[in-house]
Order: sequence, then C-alpha cells, then structure tokens
Amino acid sequence: MMPIGNLNERSYILEDGKRNFSEERGSSFDSNENAFDDMKQLITDEESDKTNTLPWASFNFINSILGSGVIGIPYALHEAGFGFGLLLLIFVAVVTDYSLILMVRSGHISGKFSYQGIMEAAFGRAGYYLLGLLQFVYPFIAMVSYNIVVGDTVTKVIMRLTGLGPDSLFAKREVIVLIATIFIAIPLCLYRDVAKLAKISFLSLICIVFILLSIFVRIGSISNIVPQHHDSWRFINKDIIPAIGIMAFAFMCHHNTFLIYGSIAEPNQKKWEIVTHASIATSLIVAILFGIAGYTTFKAYSQGDLLENYCWDDDLMNVSRLLFSVQILLTYPIECFVTREVIETSLFGRDPNVPTSEKVHYLLTLGIVATTYGISITTYCLGVVLELNGVLAAVPLAYVLPALCYLQLEEGFIFCRKKLPALGVVLFGLTVAILGAVFLIIDFDQIDTCIEGTVMEYCNTTSLVVNQTIRA
Repeated sequence: MMPIGNLNERSYILEDGKRNFSEERGSSFDSNENAFDDMKQLITDEESDKTNTLPWASFNFINSILGSGVIGIPYALHEAGFGFGLLLLIFVAVVTDYSLILMVRSGHISGKFSYQGIMEAAFGRAGYYLLGLLQFVYPFIAMVSYNIVVGDTVTKVIMRLTGLGPDSLFAKREVIVLIATIFIAIPLCLYRDVAKLAKISFLSLICIVFILLSIFVRIGSISNIVPQHHDSWRFINKDIIPAIGIMAFAFMCHHNTFLIYGSIAEPNQKKWEIVTHASIATSLIVAILFGIAGYTTFKAYSQGDLLENYCWDDDLMNVSRLLFSVQILLTYPIECFVTREVIETSLFGRDPNVPTSEKVHYLLTLGIVATTYGISITTYCLGVVLELNGVLAAVPLAYVLPALCYLQLEEGFIFCRKKLPALGVVLFGLTVAILGAVFLIIDFDQIDTCIEGTVMEYCNTTSLVVNQTIRA
C-alpha cells in the first residue's frame, strides 16, 4: 500500500475540511464538510500502523516537497551567484521550516486544522477567498510550466529515437504538447476521482532520485567541455529576488501540512517540529546536491530546465528526460483538479458536497486545459515561469499568509518578542513578492530570451568525450 501524502509538491489538493485535533487526546473529530478531499482517501486502515510513526510521516513530507522544482535550483544559483545562492537556499529552507511550524501553531490556537480554516479564522471570508485565488494561480501556472517541460523534453527523446530532424512536424514542441494534451492530459483531467491517480505520483520520488544520479554520473564527462564564462563562479549576482522565487517554488509544501500532521499518532506541536525539521533538512540536502551537481557541470550556462543543458544524443539523460516527462504528465491532472475545484467552489459557489453536472465538468476542464496549452506554446522559458509562479503564488502561500495568520490569531502586541520572527517572515515574503512582480514588469521585454531547439555548442564534442569515457 502506498503511504499517505505521496502527492508531490505540485499536487495542490484543497483541504477544505475542518478537523479539530485535541492536543491531549491526539484525536481527530469531524470532517463532513469536505466530501471531495481526495487526499484523505489516501489514508486507509491498512496503512494506519505505518503512518503513526514520525519517520514515516517525515518520509511522506519529504515526498511531498521533492518534485520537479529541484530541476531549477542550478539556474537559481546562477541567478543569485553560486556562493550567495547556496546561502540563500539554506535561508529559504529555514524560513520554510518556521512557516510550517507557524501553520500548525495557528491551527491549535484557532481549532481549525486546515489552511482554509486558519485563514478564515484569522481574516474571515476575505481571507478564505484570498487563499482561494492564490490556490488557483499556483496550480494554473504550474500546468503551463508542465506543458513547457513536456515540449522541451519529449521532442528531444522522439528525435533521438526516430532520427527525425528539427524541422519535422513531430519534432515541433507545439505538436508534441498538443498530442500529449489530447491523448493523455485531457482523459486524465476529466477523471473526477483523483485519489487513485495521486497514488501513482509516488513514482515522482523515484524519478527525482534517478535524475540526480544521472546528473552526478555526467559531471566529469561534460563539465570539462562546457566553455568558461566570466560569470561562472561569481559569489553574488544581481537576480536575487527571482532566485528566491524559484527556491520557494521548489520548497512549496504547505498544502500538505495538516494532512501530514493528522497522520501522526497523538499529534502535538513538539512532534510536528521534529517531523518538519527532519523533512526540510533532508529536502535541503537533496536540493543542494541538485544545485551543486548541476551548476558545477554547466555553471553560467545553467538553464531553467537543467535537462535542457544536456546534449540530445545523451541516452542516459534522454532516459531522465523521459522519466521527468512521465512525472509531469501524471502530476498535470492533479493540478487541473485543484484549479477546477477552486473555480467551482469560489467562483460558481458550488456546494462542496454536491458534484457538478457532466456538462459543466467537461466544459470547465476543457477550458482550463486549452487555456494552459495556449499560454504554454507562447514561451519556452521554464525559468521565467518558475520565477513568476514563485513570486506571485508560492511566496505568499508559503511565507506571507501562514505568518499573517499567526500574527492575527496569537495573543499579544504585534511587536512583542514572540511575534517578531513571524513579522520578519511576513516582511521577507512581501518584499520578495512585490520586488519580484516589479522586476518582471520592468524586464518584460527580456522575458522570452530562451533559445529553443538549438543544440548547445559544447555538444559538438560531448559525444566524443562520453564515448571515450565509456571505452576507458
């Protein structure tokens, strides 16, 4: 049986139910309000023994954190500067850790153990709808980024397997993404019960591990070929804010907070802090490994999608590309489910306990998928999309709102000693979100600067070196 919480960080399922935990009894009461919380369907009696342990809860949390976002870490290090970027990555992990602790602390204060619950307890219906808006933006932009990844990766694999040239119809990313959308994304997105699909997303962790090992295998054979660049080993670079957005996107896991917390036997704040510290520390190590391995290989040439840096005839990395695409295609429908759910409940005012009609379900799903497809074929810069989602959605969801909830719910003056760290998190998040949005507007004419369908120059010699290494 699969463990609970094996949705990756893109599986942003709404946890509308309000579960009241008693710290003394460690029990969970009630939860009739959300008949469609598919994440809860992942909890079964057979799994209860496993999910009671702190190590198992930590494993589930790590699995929900690690996902496709780690592919962008080397690019984030390039944006911020290699040395300062690593320090920034550690700082973002620490702030993420603290914000997760604040969420559960707010849950105990308010008696509402869901993200929606603490937002509504702190700020009323306005807070509930603000959260709903951000929960729409986050998965919607993620769906766009997934289409970009599929277009980038699958085209190269097809060209390698079939020998097609770049000018062939089936080597065009627009066509490949359209085919994947029609024959894979749409059928899966039309599926109402996402819980069964969500269990499959446990495979994402295996994909991430394989990709990381592949990156390490290729360090020696490729890093010597990548040309020197004057910006390669700069300690600090100018694009710090966009880098934070990418890192926040990679660590985004707050949607699973109360699900993981509820899986712990007799949950309390101390146990939650142990699980959080262990999970964030492990995820940070993996992110650092991705960052160092990827950046050491390509340095200033690192792209938003690290796999784009590898040569098209590199079969090991083509396997990684294929696995990455499978992971993306299995996660895409989960994001669509969340986007659709937000529209139905927040915009249409649907009762969560009453399913929509077949006609509305089909039209809304097709509309969402078609819109994300249309946007995704207008750009192939994954790094920019990650930055956009990071500063506009991930940063507010991960830092600003959890800290604001705590400041509002906790007794005492806002500048009192116990609230100062939370106030610092709010200021940090607001600064990143505001400056990130401003920079995106200022640099709008430079956003679409990626080069599509071009073999990196160093790949002319990569095949020779790789073959020599294999023979040796």
